[in-house]
Amino acid sequence: MAESTDPLAEQTYDDRDGWIWFDGELKPWREANVHILTHAMHYASAVFEGQRGYNGKIFKMEEHNQRLIDSANILGFDLPWSREEIDAACIDVMEKSGLNDCYQRPIAWRGSEQMGVAAQKTKPHLAIAVWEWGAYFGEDAIRKGLRMNIAKWRRPAPYTAPTNAKATGLYMICTMAKHAAADAGYGDALMLDWRGQVAESTGANIFFLKDGKLHTPTPDCFLDGITRRTVMGIARENGIEVVERAIWPEELEGFEQCFLTGTAAEVTPVSEIGPWRFEVGELSLGLRKQYLDMANGRLSNK
Repeated sequence: MAESTDPLAEQTYDDRDGWIWFDGELKPWREANVHILTHAMHYASAVFEGQRGYNGKIFKMEEHNQRLIDSANILGFDLPWSREEIDAACIDVMEKSGLNDCYQRPIAWRGSEQMGVAAQKTKPHLAIAVWEWGAYFGEDAIRKGLRMNIAKWRRPAPYTAPTNAKATGLYMICTMAKHAAADAGYGDALMLDWRGQVAESTGANIFFLKDGKLHTPTPDCFLDGITRRTVMGIARENGIEVVERAIWPEELEGFEQCFLTGTAAEVTPVSEIGPWRFEVGELSLGLRKQYLDMANGRLSNK
């Protein structure tokens, strides 16, 4: 394995230089801490966002921060900051950190004022961290395509979990699936839903190409990603038909190309899912380029 050239690769996330916006003030990175009995740690009562800065501007910031507020409301707690105040905080911490191209993590959670399943007396908190983060799956995945297996864990039905919230607890099975994939030599895993239909990867939406049309699962039990919608818009502007529908695993044999979309993943081509193979083709790479052009302000952002 090649030695990493990332100066932060061996640095843990609790011991870094920098600043984190925490409940209304910028704190030195190492001082942005919470109590061990915070409700979120014990009962997963937290929601978060992932967004990227390109050339000093946070892409789709307003949409991400509104989803953060909406996710908190779904979990039953209100943030005492408006979306405009959260937007300003995101800009402040990015500028304070001196990073123009970066990843940003806003997270909101219930505090330590009450212990037990009930949380009515807890106080909501909000923190925003920013750091340098390159290609989520590595540069090789972009050139050669990501290799994926199929997770044994499935996305839950919407009547069993708040699947339209970006809630931390929903990612527990994603971590388990990603670890199992890595142990088997893969870069990520395809997750099916509770019905056995294709859903998404452990942290990104998925698309397939067949006969000039893009096919993507209907997001009825997982997030309708902001990057997903953006790429769908780019595709349609290029005259590519996008079909949202139920997709069954046995259909993967007939698809020509495959790619993932997400804030961290951006647009990442997929070369393999279990026994099925896909071309890292012109359409996937072209959509990746157009998405990055838009994020960097080189393409109209409608």
